[in-house]
Amino acid sequence: MLRFDFLLGLFWGCGRAEIRSAVIDKGSGKLTVVEGYHEGFVAWANFTNDIETSGWSFLEITTSSQYNDRIQAYAAGVVEAAVTSELIYKHWMNTLMGYCGPFVSDSSYCERLKAFIKANLEWMQEQIEKQPTSPYWYQAHLVLLQLKGLEDGYNDQLSFPTGHFSINPMGFILFQMGGDIEDLESALNKSSQTRPLGSGSCSALIKLLPNNKDLFVSHDTWNTYQAMLRIMKKYRFAFKASSSGNDPLPGGTQAFSSYPGAIFSGDDFYILSSGLVTLETTIGNSNSTLWKFVQPTGTVMEWLRNIVANRLATTAKEWAEIFRKYNSGTYNNQWMIVNYNHFTPGKTDIKEDLFVVLEQIPGLVVYSDKTQELLRNGYWASFNIPYYEEIFNASGCNELVEKFGPWFSLDQNPRAQIFRRNQTQVTDLDSMIRLMRYNNFKEDPLSMCEGCNPPQNGENAISARSDLNPANGTYPFGALKQRSHGGTDMKMTSFGMFKEYGMIAVSGPTWDQLPPFQWSTSPYKDLVHMGHPDVWNFKPIKVTWTP
Repeated sequence: MLRFDFLLGLFWGCGRAEIRSAVIDKGSGKLTVVEGYHEGFVAWANFTNDIETSGWSFLEITTSSQYNDRIQAYAAGVVEAAVTSELIYKHWMNTLMGYCGPFVSDSSYCERLKAFIKANLEWMQEQIEKQPTSPYWYQAHLVLLQLKGLEDGYNDQLSFPTGHFSINPMGFILFQMGGDIEDLESALNKSSQTRPLGSGSCSALIKLLPNNKDLFVSHDTWNTYQAMLRIMKKYRFAFKASSSGNDPLPGGTQAFSSYPGAIFSGDDFYILSSGLVTLETTIGNSNSTLWKFVQPTGTVMEWLRNIVANRLATTAKEWAEIFRKYNSGTYNNQWMIVNYNHFTPGKTDIKEDLFVVLEQIPGLVVYSDKTQELLRNGYWASFNIPYYEEIFNASGCNELVEKFGPWFSLDQNPRAQIFRRNQTQVTDLDSMIRLMRYNNFKEDPLSMCEGCNPPQNGENAISARSDLNPANGTYPFGALKQRSHGGTDMKMTSFGMFKEYGMIAVSGPTWDQLPPFQWSTSPYKDLVHMGHPDVWNFKPIKVTWTP
């Protein structure tokens, strides 16, 4: 048991400040008020580590409406740290231990990054204080309190912030900013970039079955293999939408794939109580002149904007409107927002509001309703290439096509062609899973790589296996080389499953048509991968939650 105290007056609006005490039980994952009014649970967690058996761990966090939203948010972070601290430590060692540490070669970049994050956090704190009735900034405040609770809980230094509070700019916020940092490396002139040219980051497919019998939504994360410690999470937060009024939070309950130490998905793939399912694939930015729009003030980093939109939005268009505010120009993605409230199996007279697509680059956000295109084509595929011509050209994709050929084009990219050819074979859940795990690069002509030797390439598939590319091959750009990188999962939901926040999920690189990934026999056995199974040959599982 770990005991800590906090000021009562802050939570209940009293004219006096009294001390109340609480305890966190790391065994049960429950934070309990033991002195003061409304004694009982503030937040509690259910956690199961099943990584060795299924490739996943599972976390559910619930907060109590008896307590002020701010203490709920802080407590949610505390209890998550209490039950997942071991995985947080291992994930930090696997993915962040060497980033901006004491022996980095580009220490000046690390100082610039630290200053940028610190300035951005301070600017957001100013907005929170200046706009206390804004639903946007109210939710941003709760997010930062949750992050503060997570870090304090991990460090066993619990002390609820009673006013302006600081977050370590090089601490657990780095878990949240993985995608943002990829672009900050370019914007802040890091000498060597983590992300190679053309590197894929996720595949996604929205698929309508014939006669609108069902609507499937699926996503493959593409990532470094060192990031395969995974947690499937469900948050049930009893927050209000704003500081004034009693309106409940539309997206207060969320199920999503995630990582230790992260309070959002990062993949991203979310099933929300609002009826929305939101997901993205990264489109990046190759136009260096746009980095001038990436500034620490006036912007909110992508990870936080997506949490706020997921919480507040009730429609797909509203999600896009909320998300576009304070565009940071970092973690530049194509977002797909599906509104299951506008879908009924078998109903074909859908007009709009079912499906919106948004794309973001520095200085520009474009979105529109794509319901009719989804209905006409029967599917929407996303594979790291911008759809909107304005975004495509402004981000420099047209110049990449001129330099490297159709691999960077919207229609002729290998995944575009495979999705177009294979999506007609999707008739049920099993065939959808097969497509999203598809990689037959040694035999599929669409996986051929012009300018590569050998010409077959493990990157050119729906679920990449770049580790299987020969180390001594020749490749026109970095994404096609041998790397510890590929499709690291698959998640999908349907009309029936989403209502229960359910999904089917597979952890680890695809092995449907290829040998399973094994650390001990791979070229990457010496990379730090604490807590990982050796062999990644897990089968699909049905993710369900406690009632």
